[in-house]
Formats: sequence, C-alpha cells, structure tokens
Amino acid sequence: MAITLLTLALCFTSARAVGDAPQPEDTEPRLSFQSGSPWHPRLNIDADVAMVYGVTPTTEDRMKSWRDHGYIINLMTGVAWGEYQDYLFGRFDGKNHEDEAQTTRDGRRLGHGKDVYYMSPGPTYGAYLSTLAKKAIDDGAEALYLEEPEFWTAAGYEPHFKLEWQQYYHEPWQDPESSPEAQYRSSKLKYFLYRRALADVFKFVREYGQSKGKNIKCYVATHSLINYSDWGIVSPESSLLDVGCDGYIAQVWTGTARSENFLDGVKAERTFETAFLEYGQMQNLVRASGRDMWFLNDPVEDNAHHTWADYRFNWESTLTASLLQPEVYKYETMPWPERIFRGYYPVENGPNAMRYGISLEYQTELQAVIHALGRMKQPASAVHWDQRGTPGAGVLVSDTLMFQRAGPQASDPELGQFFGLALPLVDRGVPVEAVQLEDAGMSGFLSNYRMLLLSYDGQKPPRPELHAALADWVKAGGALVVVDDDQDPYNRIREWWNTGDNHDATPRIDLFRRLGLPSAPDGVQHVGKGIVLYDAVSPATLSHNEGGAEKVRALCAMAAKSAGIDWHESPALVLHRGPYIVAAVLPSASDAIELTGHFIPLFDPALPVVNHVVLRPNHRQLLVDLDKLRDQQPCVAAASGRVVNERRDGGNLSFAVSGIADTRCVVEVACAGGPASVLVDGKPLGDGDWSFGDGVLRLHFDNSVDPQRVEIKF
Repeated sequence: MAITLLTLALCFTSARAVGDAPQPEDTEPRLSFQSGSPWHPRLNIDADVAMVYGVTPTTEDRMKSWRDHGYIINLMTGVAWGEYQDYLFGRFDGKNHEDEAQTTRDGRRLGHGKDVYYMSPGPTYGAYLSTLAKKAIDDGAEALYLEEPEFWTAAGYEPHFKLEWQQYYHEPWQDPESSPEAQYRSSKLKYFLYRRALADVFKFVREYGQSKGKNIKCYVATHSLINYSDWGIVSPESSLLDVGCDGYIAQVWTGTARSENFLDGVKAERTFETAFLEYGQMQNLVRASGRDMWFLNDPVEDNAHHTWADYRFNWESTLTASLLQPEVYKYETMPWPERIFRGYYPVENGPNAMRYGISLEYQTELQAVIHALGRMKQPASAVHWDQRGTPGAGVLVSDTLMFQRAGPQASDPELGQFFGLALPLVDRGVPVEAVQLEDAGMSGFLSNYRMLLLSYDGQKPPRPELHAALADWVKAGGALVVVDDDQDPYNRIREWWNTGDNHDATPRIDLFRRLGLPSAPDGVQHVGKGIVLYDAVSPATLSHNEGGAEKVRALCAMAAKSAGIDWHESPALVLHRGPYIVAAVLPSASDAIELTGHFIPLFDPALPVVNHVVLRPNHRQLLVDLDKLRDQQPCVAAASGRVVNERRDGGNLSFAVSGIADTRCVVEVACAGGPASVLVDGKPLGDGDWSFGDGVLRLHFDNSVDPQRVEIKF
C-alpha cells in the first residue's frame, strides 16, 4: 500500500517539530539516497529524496516505483562515463566521438568495460548530456545530480584533446609528461573542458525547466578536492559555482578516506582524520556562496572484499567526521542501498569463501542513525563545542592542487603538501579546515579564520588578485604561516607571476612583496595588525619525517602567541548539536575520555540508556543526550525507522513509523513515567514488547514498509 497523501505531506518533518499546538511544517528535504533499482521492501529507506540513477528506457518506471512510495524524485547520472554509446558512435549528431575517450600515453583507453569510456568532452558533449537531462525532467525528475566529472591526469593523449589544446592555447599540443609546464597546462585544459560541458547542461536545465514552469535545480556529486588530488584526477570543483551549479553532494566515504597518507613519517589509513578534512573542504567550498551541500555517507564501500566489521567501523568514523561540520545538515545517507541491504560480504574471522548478508544489529544501527540525521538542523544557540583545540585555523588549498599530480616531476604522490600541514593539527584535536583559495577575494570569506597555513609546494595561486585579498586579511589581524622551500619545479611554468611585467621566481615572492616583506624574512614579521611567519621547508618533507608534525604545531603555536591567539590542543573533538553529542577521540590521545549524563548511544544497536560513556583513543560515538529533551517530553528520542506525524496531545503521544522490511523497529520515548497503554495500529503492544526505565519507554516490534500508527497514553 502506498503512503497516504496526508502522511506524505507530513513525512518531510521527520518528527522535527513536536508540541501540543500545531507546528508549521518544514518541507525542506534533508535525507536522500541513490539507487539504480526500483523500489523494493528491502530498500524502503528513511529519506525524503530518492535519486534514481541513470537515464535508461526503465527510468520512468523506476521513478514511478519510488514516487508511489512517497519519495521526492531526483535523478543522478554520470558525467565522465556511462552507457553513452549513442554519443560515441554518432547516433546523437552523426559524428563518431570515439576520439574523445580518455587515453593514456601507451594508447590505453580508460573506461568501465566495453564501449564505456571516461570522456574527454568535446564541444557537443554538454549538448548530449542535456538530452539526458531533458528526458529526466520529462520523466518527472524534480532536480538533477550530475555525478563525478573526472579527467584522469594520466590521460590527455586522445586525438580530440590534442585538437582542443591547439584551440585553447594557440600552440601545438605537448606531451603532458614532457615537462611540468606541459602537465600543468594539460590539467588546466582538462579542468576547462568539463566546466564547459557542465555549464552547457546547467544552462539547458535552467531554461528548459522555466519553459515548463518549474525551477529545476542542478547539482554536482563530486569527490573532494583533496581526494581527487590524491588519486590523480582533475575536476572543475569550485569553478562550477560560477557557471550555474546549485550545490554539491560531497562524495566522501570509506573508499576515499581510507587512502593512506603520511604523518610523522608513518604511512597508514587515517579514515576519520582524512574524512574530517575532506568534509570540511567541501563545506568550505559553498560557505561563501550559500549554495546547498549534501554530505554522503556509505555503510559499505566500493571495495567488496572487506568484512562487515571493517565497513561498520569505518562508516562510524566517516559519519562522525561529517557530523562535526555543524553548518551542514543534509545527508545522502547511502549510495546503492541494494548492495547494503541485499549484498553479501565476508565476516571477521569467517571462512574466506563465505559471504553473508547484513546483520540484524547493523540494520538496526543504520536505521537509528539515519533517523537522527534527519534531525540535525539545529538553531545556532543549540550548537556548541564541549572539546576541541584552537578554532579558526585553516590550510589554504586551490583547485590547482590537482594540476601537478602526474609526470616525471609530479608533486609528492602521497599529497604531503597538504597532509603535511593539516594532519598534525587534526591529530591533536585542532579543527583545521581546508580553505578554498579561489574564494579568498569574496567579501568576508577570510574573516572566518584567525590563522591560515599556506604552501605553494604542489599548488599555485590561479590569480594575482587572491594575493591582494590575503595581504588585506593579514593587515586586518590575521596570522599567516607560510611553509615552502621554493623548490617546486612548477614554480617555473609560464604563469602570471613570471610573465608580462612580473618577474618573480615563485608566486610566494609576489605575495611577500604585497605584504611589504623581503623574499626570505626571518622569524615573526608584523604586518599591519597581523603577522607572517615563514619557514623554508617543504610540507611534504615534514610529512615523511619523524618530528615533522611537531614542527608544524610549533610554528602554529609561535604564530598564535605573536598574534594573541590562545593556542591549545585537545585529545578529542566533542560537539553538541541540539540533543545529539558527536564525539571522536583522536588516535594520539594518551587516555580515554569519559562522558557522564543520561544517554542513548546510537552506535549500539541495543539502544540502551547509559549514564557513563568511556571513549578510547581512535573511537567515535553518537549519543542522544536525554537531558536535552526534558522540556519536550514525551517525545521520540531514538528510532530504528522513519518517524512521522509525531504529535503530543496533552500528556499523550502519537506518531507513525515505517522502515525496511525484515528488520526490527526499536523506538525509545523520553518520558517521565510508564504508560497506561501502548497501541500499534490499534492493537495493544504485548507486555514483552515494551519496557520502561531510566526515563525511557522502549518499544520493539517488526518494521513495516507501511507506516504503523503508535498511540501511547500516560
């Protein structure tokens, strides 16, 4: 049975407003997921939006199947690759486009199987993608998500790219691996080509939607700048906001965040720390523009050979990292629910050849956490940090970080240019953020930061105006720490700092001249109300050396002291978001931390009520703080299902709850005393299916894809 229209109208609140008087409905979507399958009882995900994946002959039917079950319908389709044979083989415009398949130096085409290539987008590729967008809109999509515009740095040898080079640079194509300048120019062109293609789609979607009397938003689902740089991929990232992008999905998950990096000479997976930096960079990307940002989480990941225990630990790590960015409250809760709830993977210490479906416990935990994600929009007054290091610190990054990642003189393959500055701070609980250099000139953007770290080892400033903005920020009171040995061979490429009337050997020297400093100042330099501290060392070298992290922290402490900033570190990051506590203890912590109160730990599928939480180093937790709900009782504090139409009537409570088929529904109601009666769909709940204690009424029964009406009288 489909969700009723009344329930559908109410479901977008996800019980976010509860009170005796009628509350205004908040219809802003906050939860989504993507799927290539039609609706199925095992895919009945708690979400507002179903992103139907791919434009195929079955798209309209798949959309209808999700719409019939109460979901807002969006569409997601690939940008870099897909089943785009109509374009490849000339059925779109009568011209064969196989010369646009991304090709490596040895002639290998990059792709995903037969006739599915990563595209080197030609002038008409955006027009082709627009025909897919038109079909999606005609089929009923209310918004579009264009996924992963990706150009591999190893490519750039395809015939089409060579022609584009000549048209863009007005000079013969150069082998990207022949010199740093050729590599940089190759990546710069790749960046332009995907921006051009997406600009065409954004323009078409806006105009076609208007012709239908609709405002169709167009978003981009993309990995972070940090991950693309690490993996050797070029994507237009920040520039998409200038050509019509309405926002992003930050595709950060275990698969990106577990990529190994160096800290103090030790190479290891640092899933939580890397995810924290990735989510922070993506959130920073839209702060100045006010565009939408959704954070992706993934309870599994693309690699199907890990164990369920591995997936679960790393999902909790990335999820916690995402929740420590309190400005974002919209979440893609998962991609591909079919591979999560209908997939099979190894178990810890199990037979190598055996695979198993998801456990009942993990299903309960996932649904309880998703329920909480729908309630993460909180007023600023309800958000505060309990533990963290010095706030307001950032590491400046530019999209050009992607431009130096291939060839014989490529930058550090472990991305030590960035991680060498950022990881030492995260490792000690300083909530440092990757700060988009391209936005530095936007009014008020840099005022969010008291200290910025900068290196042009591995990246370059795309425009001279950005140096003027940085200089103004320092003069107004900012503390700038520059770590750069000037040895990057890319300093010598033909760019604005060494062409025309400019004759600087490095872009750093141009910045220092604007600050009124010599090229190699010694010690702390006072500039206006701010300070500059320069150290002539490569951050990549620091990342590979024992003691490198402590050197970075010492530089920050020195700069902070000179600038009057209270510099302190923390063994943990602990954040209150309304009734939720998000906590992460860093691996570097010497001891566990303890929290005392009245909590429901959502990473425990039993959803117990506890008064004392001990968090060991390298562990995370998401808690419901029951003390924060005292003024709202009775109310739903936690639920492993989708709770809608939650209403108090005097001292009584009612709501509807639905969930994934073949899972258990656990509902925890914060209340002052035990109930007089509990009805589920008009029938009394058995004595063994509810209990009361520690100020919580606990209900448990089988989940249903159809909302079950729960009525509790006290």
